[in-house]
Amino acid sequence: MAWISLLAAGILEIVWAFSMKLSHGFTKPIPTVVTLITMVASFALLAFSMRSLPLGTAYTIWTGIGAIGAFLVGITVLGEQVNTMRVLAAVLIVSGLVLMKFSSGE
Repeated sequence: MAWISLLAAGILEIVWAFSMKLSHGFTKPIPTVVTLITMVASFALLAFSMRSLPLGTAYTIWTGIGAIGAFLVGITVLGEQVNTMRVLAAVLIVSGLVLMKFSSGE
């Protein structure tokens, strides 16, 4: 259950990062509210997963899901640039997440 909660927390992190971008510095009410609600939910699920997962593992996986998800949303939805260095960086992040998962023993 901790891993499912952590995955959900990571997905919500992607949502709040995207809605924060859409809020234009918290000047647009609806994206601002979405940001705040999904932030709280993401943190709550992260905290729940940390009941049984090690801090380093849970936090690294959570931020990694958010980083890769935001990277993909940026490219696919916001039209951000794709280049070799950015893709290599994303591959390295995913590799680190996989290694963290395998090293956790969970």
